[in-house]
Amino acid sequence: MNSTTGNGSIESLSCFSRKAYNIGLTIALSLILAVSLMANCFIVLIVYKTPALRKPINYFIACMAISDLLYSIFWIPVYLLWLRPSWPIDGQFGQALCKLPPFFGDVSFVVSIQNLVLIAVDRFGAVVFPLRSPLIRSKLCPFFIFAMWIVAGAVSWSHLFTFELVEYSGKIRCLKRWKKAFGESSSVTDFLLPYCILLILIPVMLLVILYSIILIKLKTQAHPGEQSANTQQHRKRQNRNVLQMSIAIVLVFVSCWLPFYTNLFVLEYRLVQFSCAFMLYFDVAILMTVGYCAINPITCFIFSTNYRQGLKRLMNCS
Repeated sequence: MNSTTGNGSIESLSCFSRKAYNIGLTIALSLILAVSLMANCFIVLIVYKTPALRKPINYFIACMAISDLLYSIFWIPVYLLWLRPSWPIDGQFGQALCKLPPFFGDVSFVVSIQNLVLIAVDRFGAVVFPLRSPLIRSKLCPFFIFAMWIVAGAVSWSHLFTFELVEYSGKIRCLKRWKKAFGESSSVTDFLLPYCILLILIPVMLLVILYSIILIKLKTQAHPGEQSANTQQHRKRQNRNVLQMSIAIVLVFVSCWLPFYTNLFVLEYRLVQFSCAFMLYFDVAILMTVGYCAINPITCFIFSTNYRQGLKRLMNCS
C-alpha cells in the first residue's frame, strides 16, 4: 500500500531547500541501506550455520530478514530517484523501477506482519502448553513461509498496475494512477480500509492478546516439585529471554510502520490540508519504514545471546 508523495509535493509547496533536503535524505537512506544489507545478511547466515537456531521462531526471523533485504534493496535506491526533479530512466526498465519498489514494499510489510503472528503463536504454544507438541513444527515452516509470500504477493499485486511513469508538470514522474487501472468508479480508499483492518488492526489485536496471555502465564507459572525446580526455572528464564526479543521486534515494527499507515490513511481520505509540516512528517514516516529494515536485525542482536554468539563466530571465521 505504499504511496509516494515524492519530491513533487515538497517542491510544489516551496517549503524546503530542495538541495539540502535531498542531500540529507540521501545520506540517511545510504546509511540505512548499508546497515540493513549487513545486519540482515548476518541474521540469515547465523540461522543457516547454527544448528541450535534451526527452530520455527528463528526461521521466521530469517524470513523477515529476507523481506527486509528486498525492501531496502528495491526501495531505497529507487526512492532516491523520486527525489530528482524528473524520472531519469525511461522505457521498460524505467517502468519496472517505478512499479517494483512499491510492490516489494508491501510484500515486505505483509510478510513481516504474518511472521510476527506466527512467532507469537509459536511462543504461545511453548509457554502455555509446554508439555504438548509444538503448535508450529519445524517441518511445517517451509510451507508457512511459502504461503506467506504467496499471500503477500496476492495482496500487493495492484501496485504492478497502478504505478506508472507519466508526464506531470512537464516532467516524467512515477505516480499512482488507481482510477486509470481499475476504472473511474473505483477508489484507493475502497481498498485501503479493508487492507488496514485485515492486515494491521486484526494482527496487532491478535498479537496483544497472545502476548498478554503469555505474560500472565509466565507470572503465574507454578513449579511442580523440588526436583524439577531448577529445570523449570531454566525453561522459564529461556522463555522470558525469547519473549523479550519477540515483544521488542513487535514494538519496533509497530513504531516504524504505524506512522506511515496513519499518514497514508489521513492523506487518502483527505482528513487534513497539505502543509509543509505534514509533507515533512510524511517523508519522516517513510524514512522510519525503511529504517525498520536496519533496526529489526539489530534488535535481535541486542536481545538474543545466541545471535550475538553467532555473529562472533561469523566474524572470527571471516
